[in-house]
Amino acid sequence: MFEMLFPRVTPTCGGLRRRDFLRLSLWGLTGLASARIGQTSSQAAHSLPKDTSVIWLWLGGGPSQIETFDPKMDAPIEFRSTTGEVKTTLPGITFGGTFPKLAARAHRVAVVRSFSHSNSGHGGGTHWVNTGIDFTGFDNGQPQAAPSLGSRIAFRRGLNHPRTGMPSYIKLGGNIRADQPAYLGRAYAPFDPQGAGENLLLRMSADMLNDRRALIRQFDQLRRTLDENLLGDGLDQYQQQALQFLTGDAAKAFDVSRESLQLREKYGSGTSPYSPARVGECLLLARRLCEAGASVVNIGYGGWDHHNVNGTPPVKEGFEQCSPPLDQALAAFIDDLYDRGLEKKILLVMTGEFGRNPRIDTRFPGGRDHWAPLTPLLLIGGGLKMGQVVGKSTPRAEQPASEPYSPADLFATIFHVLGIDGEMEPPALRQGDRPVVENQRLGGRPIAELV
Repeated sequence: MFEMLFPRVTPTCGGLRRRDFLRLSLWGLTGLASARIGQTSSQAAHSLPKDTSVIWLWLGGGPSQIETFDPKMDAPIEFRSTTGEVKTTLPGITFGGTFPKLAARAHRVAVVRSFSHSNSGHGGGTHWVNTGIDFTGFDNGQPQAAPSLGSRIAFRRGLNHPRTGMPSYIKLGGNIRADQPAYLGRAYAPFDPQGAGENLLLRMSADMLNDRRALIRQFDQLRRTLDENLLGDGLDQYQQQALQFLTGDAAKAFDVSRESLQLREKYGSGTSPYSPARVGECLLLARRLCEAGASVVNIGYGGWDHHNVNGTPPVKEGFEQCSPPLDQALAAFIDDLYDRGLEKKILLVMTGEFGRNPRIDTRFPGGRDHWAPLTPLLLIGGGLKMGQVVGKSTPRAEQPASEPYSPADLFATIFHVLGIDGEMEPPALRQGDRPVVENQRLGGRPIAELV
């Protein structure tokens, strides 16, 4: 962990504080300074530069497709939305009853009602939607088998922005289990501003940052301490870039107190009983990071496993507790995005590992079980075609009634927004001439109605 020592003031997203907001994970720092597994000039030449970013808003636990964006109020009572419905600004389209602010801005979002896969396990579904690859072993505790979306993009675009030094891949808020780089190596793990879990400290006062020689001594000390296989000879050439990040505008982007109090209050700071993440503050911070050059920002906002068993709530209660902070944050984000003219630069993707069983559970009244054949998917911005519902489901929200779209298709859509060639896959990890992990081609195509 790297820690800049400043007086502690007001907490911001996820425990970040104003002026000592930069508690950087060790691997975040080395991500600025190293390029493990072949970050070469030839790789950079294949990247297609495009000034766009994606915010990946993860609703961990699996939110119901019915209570979010497909209420089915004409279905029998055991299938229809337990939270009712609310009219949107799109003719004939309704959302679940706990999203009134989002419904009032439906003309600026796109909902996919035929997003689908076939793994209804928490681990397996999380792995598939976050990596594009099905892997049932993840439910059994096996390591992540494929790189996450953010790791793939960091590998393709580079570990940090060439001008600002901002890390390409950043995580905020709650945990997302399959957000790691797998065989790409730890340099491509998400940059965690909270710096949790690392025990190696490089402590530096604000005055020391102004002393170039002292800064270099600190980097040299870190390099001697770390495994040479991790940093290799690449640190020196990135020292200036790391310094630029720590002292420049990119570092300031982490300080949401630079925004007006009125805007911060509009986003809100609420949490649900099931997620400590302040989703509004995280979304505001994510917008700032994308403006400063981040390619992917992950936000975890969990608590959507609504079984009414083992401490989980029934669907109606769960949505009434989890939705209001999310509804407020999304509404503020949409307004902010369009007010700042960023609707073509930043794409927000909101989904979870699966949807929920269309029929209310009779064993645990008011609950819904896991259901991968239909998974909620919301997109905002990115220059995509907004103001529409893509696809449709069967009358009881059991499966797609139109062409299904897979996690690989979602990835292809995101690659399209970021200007990345979706046919190019990261190389497999090799030991000599023997592949340790074979290349895993996703094979998706952009969602036609959106691009």
